[in-house]
Amino acid sequence: MNQLSIILGFISYGSAWVLMIAIAVISFIVQWRFKSKFKQYSEMGLSSGLSGKDVAERMLRDNGIYDVQVVSVEGQLTDHYNPETRTVNLSPDVYNSRSVAAAAVAAHECGHAVQHAKGYSWLSLRTTLVPVTNVANTLVQITLFIGVMLFFFMHNPLVLAIGVAALAVVTVFSFITLPVEFDASNRALAWLNNNYNVMQTRDEHEQAKDALWWAAMTYVVAALASLATLLYYASMLLNRRD
Repeated sequence: MNQLSIILGFISYGSAWVLMIAIAVISFIVQWRFKSKFKQYSEMGLSSGLSGKDVAERMLRDNGIYDVQVVSVEGQLTDHYNPETRTVNLSPDVYNSRSVAAAAVAAHECGHAVQHAKGYSWLSLRTTLVPVTNVANTLVQITLFIGVMLFFFMHNPLVLAIGVAALAVVTVFSFITLPVEFDASNRALAWLNNNYNVMQTRDEHEQAKDALWWAAMTYVVAALASLATLLYYASMLLNRRD
């Protein structure tokens, strides 16, 4: 019975390792594809001539939101909505650009502002968990490596167990993020589809939809990568305990 337990544990541990490698490869492909799409659609001028800033301000106004500012932040692909400062933060490539990609990203970030204004439950839950997740992220970085060393050389599972628990919190957070991101994209696309003065051709709508779909896939693979990592370390912990 003990031998069977060891074999099953080894299979579980090995499977987690294979899963981690597979997801790492998929993640690389998705990230490359997303950046490629963003670059492609960044070179396609929006027929309306509106900038990312213009699109964001129009979407906020159309949804009756007047207490959120649209600001430019440094960096590339640093676009985000901050519920604490009530700002839609757009990178220079989005804020100033008059491209399909800029319009799609700006509308997506405003989708989060609309979620906030309407009390979207998944966003509220995600926002509530941010402080806990930040602590968990710090613990993961500190405990996993040290925990593995103590676990294998001193047979002390405590630190590794803390790391696994912290990683579980991070993983749950990454999965809670998924409906928030998909819903923001759906709100963005619905608004763009109803505003032909922003996107005036069917091709532009399809390109925006494609860009946001690939952006959403980066969150999906990130969540799966976090889950695979959790299974890997949890299998290590459980296998040794057996």
